Amino acid sequence: MVVFDIEGGRKAAERFINGLRLFCHLANVGDIKSLAIYPASTTHSQLDDESLQACGIHPELIRLSIGIEHIEDILSDISQALERVRPPL
Repeated sequence: MVVFDIEGGRKAAERFINGLRLFCHLANVGDIKSLAIYPASTTHSQLDDESLQACGIHPELIRLSIGIEHIEDILSDISQALERVRPPL
């Protein structure tokens, strides 16, 4: 499990999640395939912003469960999704 905050808040987190191609967007862990979750809009979507903060769920929080795919494929998918988040120069 890899958990991190992505710079840019909720919109950046949603762009990152939507940009992933290899990762499945599922709210479970322990699978053999790579999974991605954006807790603020899935597992904790019923909470308001104040309640999210109280339980440590930031609007930019991303969770990745890394599967058994080839590491180069995993890294490539993460990289191309991050490209969608970066603001244009």
